[in-house]
Amino acid sequence: MKALIIDDSDLARQELKHLLKNRDDVQVIGEAENAEIAIEKIAELKPDLLFLDIQMPGKDGFELLQELDDAPEVIFTTAFNHYAMKAFDHNALDYLQKPIKEDRLALALEKAAVKIRDRSNKVSDKHILGLKNQVFVKDGESCWFVGLADIRILEIMGSYTRIYFKDQKPMIPRSLNYMESRLDPEVFFRANRQQIINLKYIQRIEPWFSGTLKVYLKDGEEIEVSRRQSIKFREVMSF
Repeated sequence: MKALIIDDSDLARQELKHLLKNRDDVQVIGEAENAEIAIEKIAELKPDLLFLDIQMPGKDGFELLQELDDAPEVIFTTAFNHYAMKAFDHNALDYLQKPIKEDRLALALEKAAVKIRDRSNKVSDKHILGLKNQVFVKDGESCWFVGLADIRILEIMGSYTRIYFKDQKPMIPRSLNYMESRLDPEVFFRANRQQIINLKYIQRIEPWFSGTLKVYLKDGEEIEVSRRQSIKFREVMSF
């Protein structure tokens, strides 16, 4: 498991690295002292697991997770016990109170190994869908057999995903993360936490605020690309 340690305390980061150094199942690939650095390193290093402190200067650990389009597995590490319920509301694998005990860390890592393996298996078992594929879509009493080449936007709506094609906008009971895992990343790009766009529908792109991008689609929609995804977009689409 590739792990990233995020904690504003250098001492806490060193103590955790010391606990992990003799474990063959964990590789610490980086560390960050605040949320801003962490977001950049998550995008760059693509860790499987975050050891995430909650109270940090600037954005706290919960706010950091809200910035991520697709978060790795998370083990919270904190000196306080009153965040536990909120941590599990954010789908945390475990909640370790400082000073971290070796036996509790071992249990948390066992959970992490299972979750990461299951996530990897689910991705590898799925058939990736591209422009040549068609999908069956049902919304209430209405049904369509839609070519993916005709779908220009997928947008999160609570626990549903709204699909935009032609003049239709049906919703299906699937999460946007699930849809992203099934779609060809060469064609469908996660623009932000709420939307995936079909790159073939882009008409033009403009620089936007704070280094982000704004995408204009052929059918008139305007999509703001998040800062992290704007960096990724430039890397993927540039020479």
